[in-house]
Amino acid sequence: MLKLNTWLLPLLLLLLPMTAQAADISGVPKIRDGDHALIGKTRIRLAGIDAPGVDQLCLNPKGDRWTCGVAARDALAQHTAGKSWTCHVLRVDKAGRSIAKCEVDGEDLGQWMVKNGWALAYVQYSHAYEGEEKAAREAKIGLWQGSFIAPWDWRVRSAKTQILGATKPPKDARRILLASASGPVAPSPDCTIKGNVNKSGECIYHKPTSRWYAQIRMKISKGTRWFCSVEEAEAAGCRETRR
Repeated sequence: MLKLNTWLLPLLLLLLPMTAQAADISGVPKIRDGDHALIGKTRIRLAGIDAPGVDQLCLNPKGDRWTCGVAARDALAQHTAGKSWTCHVLRVDKAGRSIAKCEVDGEDLGQWMVKNGWALAYVQYSHAYEGEEKAAREAKIGLWQGSFIAPWDWRVRSAKTQILGATKPPKDARRILLASASGPVAPSPDCTIKGNVNKSGECIYHKPTSRWYAQIRMKISKGTRWFCSVEEAEAAGCRETRR
């Protein structure tokens, strides 16, 4: 046994650096939203934060709707400006995404997003950025300038969903914010795929070129919602219409 261990030791020492390197992913990403990016074929989700999806809407200090999800995505894209990311993968989630802490020129991108109000500290998984969130809230920047729903609540929103923000929301804020992804008008030009539930309870998505696209009426009561990509629709368990 001793001889075997002696023989294996050099090999293990050679493999350890390779294992460590395999956990890192580097490259110029395609930014999907404020906490998702694609590097090559690897889907990256920034660890410890939760940013609004590009189909989420918020209210500004005057009570007007604005595309906060698009703004969060664009803020991240503009801040990194086509630079290469270095992502340290922590784990892979059930959806096959690599949960990672990503840096550009040594700067923690998750920390930057929360500090500037474009994402929240995802305390369900990490308390790393709670200080940055408090500072952004007090400064009333990014999402905190008006009223919004926490991204994790917005994905499963209901009549009891809490409204956050630095300003007092208008009386109809809940109705506006809850309807943002299901209203008659697409929340942004990037989110034009329609999703609905058929009589069998199956989720179907319709691209603008689909035959029945115009006939799909976007209403909360009918379980409809807008998607920003085919990947997002399929990740939500929907399939493409057969017509």
